Amino acid sequence: LEKMTDLVAVWEVALSDGVHKIEFEHGTTSGKRVVYVDGKEEIRKGWMFKLVGKETFTVGASKTKATINIDAVSGFAYEYSLEINGKSLKKYMEHRSKTTNTWVLSLGGTDYRVVLEKDTMDVWCNGQKLETAGEFVEDGTETHFSVDGHSCYIKAVSSGKQKEGIIHTLIVGDREIPEAVE
Repeated sequence: LEKMTDLVAVWEVALSDGVHKIEFEHGTTSGKRVVYVDGKEEIRKGWMFKLVGKETFTVGASKTKATINIDAVSGFAYEYSLEINGKSLKKYMEHRSKTTNTWVLSLGGTDYRVVLEKDTMDVWCNGQKLETAGEFVEDGTETHFSVDGHSCYIKAVSSGKQKEGIIHTLIVGDREIPEAVE
């Protein structure tokens, strides 16, 4: 494997199917551009006359659109920024924290990352969308699924406050799992 001598930027992007690593090589003498997603080469452009511009590709199981912007700052200095679905990475992650809940737990020595997409009520675990069964209960709803033979459910109850909305809690067996901050 050739050494990544022109590596100029690395980003970690949390999506429902996992946290993806995006690496970007930019040869400022050759104009070479290489994009890696999770260590796999997605784009390779050899000699390019134009050193600024953008590269667009997809990330993850849901083929989320990502764009690396290459801008000249001054002289031979460049700035690299990543956009996800047309938003800056920061804005995308802020939006995502409002539309998803994420829990990280360990079962039988294996780590699991469970993500709830609040708009669709889809549940993901370690990159796979899970089969779920929804059920109305006295104080809200429960979305049941299993992880590695353990029965789990996400309980959704109203906070009683309009600004807070619905509170989602992951229960595995009989224990409540604290939400992860990504």
